[in-house]
Amino acid sequence: MSNKTELMAPAGSYEALMAGIKAGCDSVYFGVEQLNMRARSTNNFRTEDLEKIAKICSEHEVKSYLTLNTVMYDHDISLMKRIVDQAKASGITAIIASDHAVLNYAKKTGVEIHISTQANISNIDTVEFYSAYADVVVLARELSLKQVGDIVRQIQFREITGPKGKLIEVEIFAHGALCMAVSGKCYLSLHSDYASANRGACIQNCRRSYIVTDKESGIEFEVDNEYIMSAKDLCTIGFLDNVMESGVSVLKIEGRGRAADYVYTVTSCYREAIDAWHEGSYTQEKVEAWMERLATVYNRGFWDGYYLGRTMGEWNNEYGSKSTKKKIYIGRGVKYFEKAGIGEIQLEAHHLSVGDEIIITGPTTGYIHVVVNEMMVNEASTQTARKGDVLTTPIPEKIRPSDKIYKLTDA
Repeated sequence: MSNKTELMAPAGSYEALMAGIKAGCDSVYFGVEQLNMRARSTNNFRTEDLEKIAKICSEHEVKSYLTLNTVMYDHDISLMKRIVDQAKASGITAIIASDHAVLNYAKKTGVEIHISTQANISNIDTVEFYSAYADVVVLARELSLKQVGDIVRQIQFREITGPKGKLIEVEIFAHGALCMAVSGKCYLSLHSDYASANRGACIQNCRRSYIVTDKESGIEFEVDNEYIMSAKDLCTIGFLDNVMESGVSVLKIEGRGRAADYVYTVTSCYREAIDAWHEGSYTQEKVEAWMERLATVYNRGFWDGYYLGRTMGEWNNEYGSKSTKKKIYIGRGVKYFEKAGIGEIQLEAHHLSVGDEIIITGPTTGYIHVVVNEMMVNEASTQTARKGDVLTTPIPEKIRPSDKIYKLTDA
């Protein structure tokens, strides 16, 4: 593991977990069952997966953080305690929580605690309060970098330490979706569909377009033709030098609902950027290259959030992703000839030609990106393979029958 600033990747599936690890993250965060803020938008892991996740992370020297950060009701307490107990038994590094019931129980059982962004920590006295429970705090996403830096300096000045006896570490979000509500405390989804965002069930009403109607004339307006509640995605890679100089210890990438290609691409860009800053080679030329790569995967357009002192957000003008690349499912892995470095693929849809880019994702494989330079069908070299063909092509890493194959094209 890197001893530099910690980079935390999201994991909503085993594919994403392995993609983040292959991309160079120092830690991953994930949820199990229904007591996490992505309970609806990801496949989610089960409590029974904790031991396997902890083992995978340990083998790759990556820390594992379990999110247990929804609002808790009385009927949740039994499950919450069972999850905390299993997390401890499995060797999960820490639990990310905000509800005081979780903090209380995790502290009693000796499980390391990190305070979730759901706690909306916005000042040094709140950091001091939570230091009785946690060694790491996630600050509110609505703070400016100056406010973040001031909190870091006050932790050092006041010598605020956590249960481990070390100075409290500060974590902030570096990249990904932003909520229209402060620290995600939104009730729109609960009001419209009885699906609470604070219970991980947000249906994302804010991402839709809305029309204002004149009640007298019936005339309808679409305000500035924008999705007026759908914020663009946070992206800090263009001012990561300022972020690093604020003194934060952990940078988190949002996206437990995203696929493996998103996790790999975003994590690898920030891995390179963090390392470049530490090595003194962080340049504008590199920033432009990273931005180009970040734009290839799911995004709603980018802005700098509130870190640089913005008082108003930037909003989308269309629904869905603005990614510059789209992926098309074409087939699955069949087998891998390790000595030759050749993968065998069953083409189940569309066609594939020499020169095409493909990505391969799977629960053990994680993420592989390949440009097809040559391929064979029925032991004969060919320029194009079609639906139904079984083809072979050089692939630098092992692929498996559980892997899905996608062709990348311009969006």
